[in-house]
Amino acid sequence: MLGITDLSTYLVGVALIVLLPGPNSLYVVSVAARRGPRIAYRAAAGVLCGDTILMTLSAGGVASLLQTSPVLFTIVKFAGAGYLTWLAIGMLRGAWSLWRSHGARKAARAAEASDPADASLASAPPAPKAERPYRRALVISLLNPKAILFFISFFVQFVDPSYAHPVLSFVTLGAWAQLFSFTYLSVLIFSGTYLAATFRKRKRLTAGLSAGAGAAFLGFAAKLSLASAG
Repeated sequence: MLGITDLSTYLVGVALIVLLPGPNSLYVVSVAARRGPRIAYRAAAGVLCGDTILMTLSAGGVASLLQTSPVLFTIVKFAGAGYLTWLAIGMLRGAWSLWRSHGARKAARAAEASDPADASLASAPPAPKAERPYRRALVISLLNPKAILFFISFFVQFVDPSYAHPVLSFVTLGAWAQLFSFTYLSVLIFSGTYLAATFRKRKRLTAGLSAGAGAAFLGFAAKLSLASAG
């Protein structure tokens, strides 16, 4: 059908691939936990748009270009690793700030008995920094040359080379992949929202989870920097 061979095997493979943890899904769930489902869906939209662009580039032959140009692959690879490292540092700094704010709230409660006015000033939360989840998620998706190579190497196995309209085959395979991805990200978003409600009063635990996410991003950056085109 539409030049696709062994669709059932493809769907099983896509499901397993989508379920693998990665920087995209981890970023989406972190946004959900911090800012709620509405903002998290902006990050999810960035992931889906990034994946769509990668699929289009793969179908257009960019994956082959990366495979045959080690210099280009290295540039894209280290750009992606650098961006993931920058995000990880931001997460670790946020975790440290949250940990310190927990101590400040304790001090504010202790001062409340003697001077409620000073206590209210001390407990005032810092102004949140501007964050653009859609753009960040989009960049995370795009700065991953291994994803481009994966899409072309995986998709091509299920496209009939004798089919007259291979573009339809790629579009259909991509649509299935995006459906699985959207469903999985939706589960993560509402799971993250539930966790946020559970941990809202446990700031140190939340800080620990944020620090863990930052450490995971450092791991993703290291893995990407060590990747090869082959």
